[in-house]
Order: sequence, then C-alpha cells, then structure tokens
Amino acid sequence: MRIGLARGGVTSEVAGMSGPLETGEARATAAEAEGGLEVTLAGVWQITAPRPSWAQLRGERVLAWVRLRIDGVEKWDSSLLLFLFEVQEWCRVAGAHCDTAALPEKVRELLAQLARARETSVPKDRSESFLSGVGQATIGTWRRTRTASTFLGESVLGIVQLMKRPARFRWRDCFEEMQHCGAMALPIVSLISFLVGLIMAYQAAVQLRQFGADIYVADLVGLSVVREMGPMMAAIILAGRTGAAFAATLANMRANEEVDALEVLGISPVQFLVLPRLIALSVMMPLLVLYSNGMGILGGMVVSAGVLDIPPAAYWIETQSIIDLSDMSTGLIKALAFGVLIGLAGCWRGLQAERSAAGVGRAATSAVVTAILLIIVADSVFAVIFNFLGW
Repeated sequence: MRIGLARGGVTSEVAGMSGPLETGEARATAAEAEGGLEVTLAGVWQITAPRPSWAQLRGERVLAWVRLRIDGVEKWDSSLLLFLFEVQEWCRVAGAHCDTAALPEKVRELLAQLARARETSVPKDRSESFLSGVGQATIGTWRRTRTASTFLGESVLGIVQLMKRPARFRWRDCFEEMQHCGAMALPIVSLISFLVGLIMAYQAAVQLRQFGADIYVADLVGLSVVREMGPMMAAIILAGRTGAAFAATLANMRANEEVDALEVLGISPVQFLVLPRLIALSVMMPLLVLYSNGMGILGGMVVSAGVLDIPPAAYWIETQSIIDLSDMSTGLIKALAFGVLIGLAGCWRGLQAERSAAGVGRAATSAVVTAILLIIVADSVFAVIFNFLGW
C-alpha cells in the first residue's frame, strides 16, 4: 500500500492505482517495506504554501528505518528542509535509522547545518554540584590572587630600580600625570570638601547649641576632617576620577596592542606605564588631602559664622587648639596609603582588561570599585592601628 500527501491532504495508491495530484503542489509519498518507510518528495516546496505533515504521513506505524529521497521536485526552499529535519528529529527520538544517502549533496549539507544550529540553540545544562562550584571559585580566587601578587611584586621591583637608577625614570610623564591628578582635581576636591565641612558643622550645631556648646563645633569639624573625612573624601574622588582614567587609558592601550609592542621591545609595561602614574598619585595625594582639610574647615567656619554667630577668629583659634601634629600625621599617612592603593588598582585593572571596547568600560568600573573597597579596608586597618598606638 502506498500513501501520499499533497497540501496536507491524503491520497492513496492501492495495487498500482493512484489518485490524481495537482501539479505544482508539495507532495510526499510513503511506501512501506520490511519494517521501514521509504519517503519520496516531489512537486514545489515553498514556505508560503502548505506542506505535507510527517505525523499524518507516518500514522501510527512503528518504524525501524526511514529512507528519504527526492524525485521530481521542481522548486524548493526552506520548507523542504524543515520537513526533512522534522523526519530526522523524529527518527532520532524514536530510535529509527534515517537514511539520507539518496538526497542531493547540497540538501544534505543544508540539513546538517540546520541540525548544528538546532544543537547550539538548545540551552545546555549548566547546573553543577556544590563541591564543583566551590572548587571553581577557589581556582578563580587563586588565579586572581596570583595575578595581583605578580603585579604588586613587579611594582615593588620597579620602585627599587627607580631608586637605583633615577635617571632612567620617565620624569616628564610623571610630571604630566601630577598635573592631571593634582592641579586639575582641585575644583572638584574644593567643592566636595567644602560641602562636607559645611554639612558636618550644620548637623553638629543643631545638637551642640542645645547645651550651649556652640564653640565645640570647631573641635568636631576640625578633628573629623583632618583625621577621617579629608583623606576619605579626597581618596574617593580620586578613585572615581583618576583611578578610572588610569584603567581606561591602559585598557585602551592593551586593546590597541601597544602593551604587547612594549613587551616585544623588551620594555616592562610596569616600569614604563605604571610607575609614572603611581609615583605621581602618591606624591599629589597628601597635598590634595591638606587642601581638602583646609576647605572642610572653611566650610565649618562659614556655618559657625552664619548660624552660631561665632567669629572666624575664635573658630580658628579653637581649631588650632584641638588639632595637633599627631592628627595631621594620621591624615597624611592615610593619604599616602590611599594614593598608592588607587594607583595600583587603576593600573592593575587596566593591564588585565579584555581586548575590546567593552573591556575598557569594564576595566574602568572595576578599578573604581576595587579602589573604594581597598580604601575602606585600609581605613579600618588604620583605625585599629592608631587606636592601639594611642594616636
């Protein structure tokens, strides 16, 4: 018995007698033989026209094999491939053998490409066990730690080489970086520090004036700014401004293969690119912190004069009486450490960036996050150490 499909309809051929089929339609004829099915395709196969259904052609039969061949196909497009792929997928699921040897070579190639595309589009099972996840996280952490340690070691060796041979250092690049991260950062540092001092003085005035202790606003603002807020605010500003700029510049050089060119020439990227930026930021950071302290105290003085009617001279005398050398040195030590951490974070993230435009953006973002995290951790460590020393 021979069964044929045309435009989704079923026609049958029994004992050599076949029903009429319209010319130009997509036709699929199936003939049973020895537990299998031989499928012959003919007619015009177009995606805009109905095509035969494999489910109707197969029926309820259990098949061991399916042989596909083309005989009299006048015109075809992806409609033919979709039908063949449907048959192939059913054979794979049912465990039947699909014989495509009789198909033209071009059709077999396109069918194989469609099968590969189907395999890549199916989401893979990415679930993993708890131990596997812990192991992968441990390996990733170890690799990042090793990379950071290598970079830190190269930076230390570069500083040692600088002290031995200062004439070989790129002082011109260092002075240019001092200009960018120092003098050009004064406007934003001035604004932020002044506003922070103003806010702290106003909040303190609201509480202290209830007890008639208005003059102690100078003590609170002076100590807070010099020991904590001045270094912290300047460091956060430079982390977002200078640290991100370092990372973006080095990441762009890495994407353009300029860093690779330096390595090919035998020039260390750390000594050529990192050390001028690191030295410049380490030198300018304490100076910016001193300036930030002055602007913060000035903000507190403005509030005291405008809200508490405290003369600027009295405010300044009270500030001088409460701040000593240990307070100043505490802020400057933090400033130096923060400058080194910001420079290291920015340069490290820049040199480890991916070689693409997206990698440059991710490197800048990662540099800011890393720098701020290191600043907070270092400030906590300094708080414990200074409390232990009694400073």
